[in-house]
Amino acid sequence: MIALAGAIAFVLLAALATLLLRPSPRAAGLGNAAAVSAAALVCAVPAARALATGEPLALSLPWPVPGGAFAVGLDPLSGFFLLPVAALSLLSAWTGVGDLADAEPRRARLVWACFDALVAGMLLVVIARNAVLFLVAWEAMSLAAWALIAFGERSDEARRAGWIYLVAAHAGSAALLLLFAILADASGGHASFEAIAAHGRVGLSTAWILLLGLVGFGVKAGVVPLHVWIPEAHAAAPSHVSALMSGAMLNLGLYGMLRLALLLGPVPREAGLVLGVLGLSGAFLGIALALHQRDLKRVLAYSSVENLGLMLLGLGIAAWASAEGNAPVALFGLLGALLQVWNHAAIKGLLFLAAGEVVHSAGTRDLERLGGLLRRLPIAGTGFVLGAVAIAGLPPLNGFAGEWLLVRGLVEVALGSAGTAGVLACVAAALLALVGGLAAACFLRVVGVAFLGSPRSPGASAAHEGSWITWSPVVLLAALCAAQAVLPAAIARLAAPLATQILGPALAGSGAVARAADAISVLGTIAIAGWAAILAAAGLVSALLWGRKRASDDTWGCGYAAPTLRMQYTGRSFSELLAERLLPRWLAPRVRVPSPSGAFPAPVALVTEEGDPVTSGVYEPLLVALANRFARLRALQQGNAHLYLAYILTAILASLAWISLRGRWQS
Repeated sequence: MIALAGAIAFVLLAALATLLLRPSPRAAGLGNAAAVSAAALVCAVPAARALATGEPLALSLPWPVPGGAFAVGLDPLSGFFLLPVAALSLLSAWTGVGDLADAEPRRARLVWACFDALVAGMLLVVIARNAVLFLVAWEAMSLAAWALIAFGERSDEARRAGWIYLVAAHAGSAALLLLFAILADASGGHASFEAIAAHGRVGLSTAWILLLGLVGFGVKAGVVPLHVWIPEAHAAAPSHVSALMSGAMLNLGLYGMLRLALLLGPVPREAGLVLGVLGLSGAFLGIALALHQRDLKRVLAYSSVENLGLMLLGLGIAAWASAEGNAPVALFGLLGALLQVWNHAAIKGLLFLAAGEVVHSAGTRDLERLGGLLRRLPIAGTGFVLGAVAIAGLPPLNGFAGEWLLVRGLVEVALGSAGTAGVLACVAAALLALVGGLAAACFLRVVGVAFLGSPRSPGASAAHEGSWITWSPVVLLAALCAAQAVLPAAIARLAAPLATQILGPALAGSGAVARAADAISVLGTIAIAGWAAILAAAGLVSALLWGRKRASDDTWGCGYAAPTLRMQYTGRSFSELLAERLLPRWLAPRVRVPSPSGAFPAPVALVTEEGDPVTSGVYEPLLVALANRFARLRALQQGNAHLYLAYILTAILASLAWISLRGRWQS
């Protein structure tokens, strides 16, 4: 634990050195990437040991603040979430070296310092064992992410996204502050997790505690309707930061929920139902909105909302089944959620880093201005295609295993339960299949429009592969996705101590996890067979075409004598049937076509608004109404010191009068 705490301190020292020494962008990138890599490797070793053996580690030092000691520790839960944070921090850091090499020096130093602070904050969140330390780490992580969003790119969009994220993050932090204050008070003023867990829910309202936890951690995890900051922030942040935030930081919201469940003890069955409904709603809403986005990174951001919804659904299944004493279903739900955590980290890291290569080389995130990039960016393009197959939950890649476990758990409930539970499980399984189909259509659209066809802009025509330092993390993450697809049973067995920690030995003991792992071992066999078939087909085609002269000609243009690039399918036309005809109208993009008027009408243009319906339909009207009401109080602020003194005097006299009258009434 001392080495782990030292690694976090080393990363913070690297951030401080970057600000004080003011190195060049290239030197800052290499130095900070090396520091983050060293810290990640140091943290990964004890995390893997704690996850594999189940033996906890702890360190407690005197700390002169309210709430006790500087307490940190590692257990299977911390180890499981610490490993993807460390791995993705390392790979994202090296990608940032290439992305920021030509940046303005001051901006590059700021981004690297905040990147280091974000990594240190995430690592400290996972190992904190004191409520005060946890909140400090959570706030440091949130503020570092805000700085990277707001100042990583100089644009009005980035500043707006930063404000949205800051408001959302601090709303969640306020809920967590109240939550831990209540728990610490119930434990006799002790803020250590050990003391809180010893008292459990004694004298507390379970519903209110769980609601505060859902709001506080749900903001970070993008739980609907608290997800609205995600598309804004991920689109505005630098791509290597988006990869780290999506693949690692969002997962910490799930970590917080699981940690809270361990502190409080078994959660009621109703909590599982709520988590399941919210998770399935988030999965459907996220992929439905991703289906018609023009911004490449906003597509990936809404896909993150979908994936976090799938994880939440798995936790809901596990919570409901554990309350019912149904061990197989509880294990399927929990292992499905846990596999999705690791899968999401690898897949979203791969997709965002590949998308960063696209944005860096083509100069745009607009799908309608891309095209033909697979030939110009073969490594990044191939990585993105593999990530698209994985995120759609298709074999032979890793997204398939986690979703299969969730479907398996729902089918078990549908077949083994009578009445309402069975019907709800059938409906949930059908909706999950719909989400999978929409995800496949969504990423087929992205790959077809952005990477196939012909370039739609000069930037796409001039795109070229970057240096090895930017594309090598893409290769490593693609290989990791393939390995996770082949080894789902091994990952499930590795998570056995964690499953026992969360569900208890009654549900996860006596080889129950091993039996569940055996049930999914066939998925690894399917992945191996799929890769073998792909490689055999590629080898056969190569052998047939070897040595033959290749002739090239224009694609048949449907009878047009002079086809142009504008005749290609657009992203909107590809998704119009699903997004604008079949899905609910409130999920469809708003299209405005101004009517020409007058004898000599001015040019008009079709305008498509692809904003979030929750933002435009709920939050914006509510906040505007509140702002208008508070604006009426401006009459009290006249800038007159005498008037302000009169306010103070009036308040003092009113307080004294209240105390006097209250004393007379009580007597």
